[in-house]
Amino acid sequence: MLTSVLDFLIRNLLEFLILLLLARFYLQAAKVSFRHPLGQFVLALTNWLVLPVRKLIPSIKGYDSTSLALAWITALVMHSVLLAITPWPFDFYSGSSVLALVLSATLELVKMSFYLLFAAVIAQVLMSWLAPYNPLMPMLTGLTAPFLRPIQKIIPPIGGIDISPLLLLLFIQLVLSVVIAQLEPYILQGVKLIG
Repeated sequence: MLTSVLDFLIRNLLEFLILLLLARFYLQAAKVSFRHPLGQFVLALTNWLVLPVRKLIPSIKGYDSTSLALAWITALVMHSVLLAITPWPFDFYSGSSVLALVLSATLELVKMSFYLLFAAVIAQVLMSWLAPYNPLMPMLTGLTAPFLRPIQKIIPPIGGIDISPLLLLLFIQLVLSVVIAQLEPYILQGVKLIG
């Protein structure tokens, strides 16, 4: 019972931090202004961690590598702690266990990035119908445009309706429910049990 509660709390709190760090990275990469309250929210909840570490991990080619590295480290810590609180004794010092944890953390970033993109596309579609001039629209467009433009070049609007968000959402769901769902258990099989 206690293990389940700890698992729930650790997973949800650290996944939320990973999402915030990834949002900070992608917003900065898309050169989106942080002036909107959502951008200010992301900065306020991540500055305590990003700003001190930025002295050790500088930006690379204009990208906020500090936020991305911290998101990956958080994912690595999360998976390590979740394995440590399970009732099965793991050998964290074996090469295959370390590799499995590194790959799990990397896959976690990919998964959270797809969740973030999925939420941005849904929000953008809803806002385009309900409040197209909302100040949040430039932020959402900055996040989604690099993914929607290639689809729009292949499939132009049909009858004046752009179906590229629908196709992107289908693709994201396919990747999350088929590819990532298959890889996660396969990667964690690399973690060695003691004994």
